[in-house]
Amino acid sequence: MALLEIAGLGVRFGNVPALGDVSLVVDAGEAVSVLGANGAGKTTLLRTIMGRVPAAAGSLALDGAAIGGMRTSRLVDRGLSLCPEGRQLFPAMSVEDNLLLGAHRAGARVARGRLAAIYDRFPWLRERRGAFAGAFSGGEQQIVAIGRALMAAPRLLLLDEPSSGLSPVAIALVRDLLGQVRAGGTAILLVEQNVQLAAAMTERGYVLSRGVIAAAGATAMLADSPALADAYLGGASH
Repeated sequence: MALLEIAGLGVRFGNVPALGDVSLVVDAGEAVSVLGANGAGKTTLLRTIMGRVPAAAGSLALDGAAIGGMRTSRLVDRGLSLCPEGRQLFPAMSVEDNLLLGAHRAGARVARGRLAAIYDRFPWLRERRGAFAGAFSGGEQQIVAIGRALMAAPRLLLLDEPSSGLSPVAIALVRDLLGQVRAGGTAILLVEQNVQLAAAMTERGYVLSRGVIAAAGATAMLADSPALADAYLGGASH
């Protein structure tokens, strides 16, 4: 049974279609990518999975149970967590307070245990836990944002453009971190424009173009597919 299964998903903003008949599957422990240009509907897809945007058609299931229309808080409790595009940290709050926000559904003792695990993985975060998050570099902020998402102890981590605006060195740090996450058994759904990062991190992928799935298969093969070239060069309506 798939961990996450989406079938025939449609989303509209008023009279404007954003997603049409999107279907994809993520198995437990698997890393899957969704590739596409700006405006293809990738962020809308993740926001719909997390219950922030209502679906107009189709179904979403986690462990075979329907989750369409479920509150975001309940989805977090069931094992979903989103690291949003642009990091969306609170720059005037400390690193530690930003991290703890990711465990707001857990009790204080559980949250502290998860925080200790994050600090064990990244000792430099412990050393700078009192610093304002806004004082960090883009790559460091991305690590904090991923750490915050991991504080929810997800079974499936949704990532929206984690390489956006980062240097090659910072992207390598993000890639290494996600490799650790995957090795720990957490499934990943990676939305990316960076095809090289997606190919390094995922075995399977989907190409999203103009709100529909244009191709699916091994990520390495998709990197050279005409569908991906069209998705990047052909433009998109949303």
